[in-house]
Parts: sequence; structure tokens; C-alpha cells
Amino acid sequence: MNVHATPRPAIAARRFTLATDLDGTFLGGSEEDRKILYDWIEANRDTVGLIFVTGRDPEFIMDMCREQGLPWPEYVVGDVGTTIAHVRPDGHVEPIPELEADIAARWHNKGDHVRAALDGISGLTLQPTAFRYRVSYDLTPSVYDASAEVLVETMGLDWLISDNRYFDVLPKGVSKGPSIKRLISHLGIPENRVLCAGDTMNDLSMLISGLPAVAVGNSETALTQRLHGHDTVHHAKAHGAAGILEAIAAFDLHDAPNHASNHALKGA
Repeated sequence: MNVHATPRPAIAARRFTLATDLDGTFLGGSEEDRKILYDWIEANRDTVGLIFVTGRDPEFIMDMCREQGLPWPEYVVGDVGTTIAHVRPDGHVEPIPELEADIAARWHNKGDHVRAALDGISGLTLQPTAFRYRVSYDLTPSVYDASAEVLVETMGLDWLISDNRYFDVLPKGVSKGPSIKRLISHLGIPENRVLCAGDTMNDLSMLISGLPAVAVGNSETALTQRLHGHDTVHHAKAHGAAGILEAIAAFDLHDAPNHASNHALKGA
């Protein structure tokens, strides 16, 4: 699929913008459902904006788009909210300095301090990627030592466990939710024209941000439990990509493929 192959209206002028997590959400569901969603986005690029909001780092995301033929996003909130970037027409990711300045200040170059403090903590395996404003670990629940949480808090930072297998250390107050709201404000996108989509606990702050949101049908139980009582969140019956289409129809955000409307009616 092409990267900005033809000129498009400014994203703020489009009818609808999808701000979606990747693993389990945009990449979730059946191959048929993913094809329906991806083809629909490509056919409606003049009226549909696309932002990836993910724990993945931007270069990994771009490689995935090239290798798997995903629709290319125009913006990326990556690294669990610690990167806010524009995707250039040539496919390269360009951080937006004015949106990242506060994130950098909150992090205050604490990466080495975090790695030293958590070295040897049972159940945490440091991920090899050198992220700019976070430190991430693979988590083994059976042997995890929760004292890691206290250590992170004493450093004035936040910790986040998602899918019961990832442990992220983040700048205080920074996550997907605040970062996607910062980006859409910067771009001038009306909040009622955005749909946030996710499936794990690292999507929680985005899904309860007050923006229209969907927890796709395959969401982890811990997430769905935390979402009870939030009336801006649609709990999809369908999984992954089909759950996104279901929510677009349920919120009447854009004309969507017929089967999406059927899913929405069944879940009503």
C-alpha cells in the first residue's frame, strides 16, 4: 500500500480519524476482517485519517507497514505514548519537538538510573531496544517481584504492566491517553471525530480519555473490568479489525462496510 500517494485534505478536515493500537487490535481478528478494514481505509483516504497509537517503536512500525502491506498512518504515537511523530511522505518518522518537549523533561534522562535500579529484579528481562524516553522489560508473572513497582515510584516515574507480560517504565503522567489528546489538539481534530481502539491495559488511558473509544472483543479481562461505567467506550463483540468497524458503525462516525453495521446491531 502506498505512502501518501496522492495529496489529501488536512487530517482535521476529514470526517473521521482512527487512532488505533496495533497488536490485537488493528492487527487482530481474521485475515478477511483485516482486509475489509484496510481496503476500506484506503478507499476513503480523503475522509479517513489514520494514527497508530502503540507500544511499538516507530521504525518497527514503518518496517511492518512495508513488509505486511498495512495502510500507512499519517501520525504515530509510539513507545507507549513517549513518542509523538509525523510520518513523512517518504515513509520516515519525524518526531514533533513541540509535543515531545514536556515528555523529555519529565523523563530527565533517567534511563540509566532505571536500568541500574531494576537490574536483577526477579521476573523482569530488559528489552534490548534503546528507547528514548522509556525503559521496557519482558515480564514473567510466575516469578515477578512486585518491589519493582515501589522502586519505580521512588524515582518519580510511572510503571505499567500490560497483557501480563510487559513491564514499562514511563515518565510521570505520560501514556497513550495524554499523548493522543495532545496530538489531536495540536492538529485541530475535533474530539468527536476520533475513535480510539485498543485491547490491553496499556490502552486504558487512551480508552478512558473521554474520546469515543472501543475495546475490541478480544480485549484482556483486566482492561474490560476497568472500563465499566465509561459511557464513551463501546465494548465490541467482534475481535480486532472487525471490532473497530463495529464501533465506527455504532458511533455513526463514517459510512462503513455493511457487515460492520450488522455487528453493531448484534452488539446493541
